[in-house]
Amino acid sequence: MRNKFDMQLECLSEQLIHMGELCEVAINRATTALQHGSMEEAKEVIRADEEIDQMEKDIERLCLKLLLQQQPVARDLRQISAALKMITDMERIGDQASDIAEIIISEKKSEGAEIPKIGKMSEAVAKMVRDSVTAYVKRDLELSRKVMEADDAVDQLFEENKRDLIAFIAQNKGDAGREIIDLIMVAKYLERIGDHATNIAEWVEFSITGIHKESQV
Repeated sequence: MRNKFDMQLECLSEQLIHMGELCEVAINRATTALQHGSMEEAKEVIRADEEIDQMEKDIERLCLKLLLQQQPVARDLRQISAALKMITDMERIGDQASDIAEIIISEKKSEGAEIPKIGKMSEAVAKMVRDSVTAYVKRDLELSRKVMEADDAVDQLFEENKRDLIAFIAQNKGDAGREIIDLIMVAKYLERIGDHATNIAEWVEFSITGIHKESQV
């Protein structure tokens, strides 16, 4: 019985890895779509979000099956409950990437955007997502805490990006205003993705230690 349970836990880890990979792909494609003005890449992000939504349902069913059909010990229970929390944040990451794609599609952006700091934000949050899921699978407490620390750098990039874009509007009055506001929104979506990756890392910490950051406040 325990062997079967361990195999199902392994399946849970594999599905979480795949869902995390889909989130990472969606983030990267959304940024690529913005940088190259690619409608097709933007549409691929929306399709990826649909797959992420389906994976959330599949993993939720597996977690409930593990809880109802097995008798998990405390450590297993933390691992399963953490997974349930993590997939909620991953689903929202897919939504945020899709929101970026929707901006590109709705505004019919056909030209690339010169946005080095947004590119840095995208790379940083994609790594946070990847590392947070890796920390869960490998039960790596140190890596989960590095993800939490990385959120400060993403927040700083967002503030710098926002200041630069607002200054650009002030210096270039005219038609650029709406496009710059869109870019600020894109940066905000990436900042939120960083927040969700941090949430995932906090649940990883809980799965390992039994202590969640919010419960310490």
